[in-house]
Amino acid sequence: MKYDDIIDLPHHISTRRAHLSMAQRSAQFASFAALKGFEDEIAETARVTDKKLILDENEIEILNEALQYISYNINENLEVSITYFVPDKLKSGGAYVTKKGTVKKIDTFNKSVIVDNAEIPVNDILKIEI
Repeated sequence: MKYDDIIDLPHHISTRRAHLSMAQRSAQFASFAALKGFEDEIAETARVTDKKLILDENEIEILNEALQYISYNINENLEVSITYFVPDKLKSGGAYVTKKGTVKKIDTFNKSVIVDNAEIPVNDILKIEI
């Protein structure tokens, strides 16, 4: 049978099955997720994280001076802006975050600074602005 043999035949309409709507017909060919979670894994892999910067001696000295100033003036409710590193929970690296607020306490035992309700590890601090 060739194309010329069937071109003029009438369109077949089944008497046993109901005719599908356009939505039902298109649903037959809709894409499906063959690998569940694969798109999430690709997005996670593509997500960029920062490396933690290592401070030199001068930068550490500047941070120490700022922490001493805050420690001596803790009762004055100093407004500060602290930029610090937050490690990523899922992959290596992390992100730098800036917290603005009032210093409540410098915890020398845990080596952290309490700004409002956030505890910031001293070793993760990049910059302090008073």
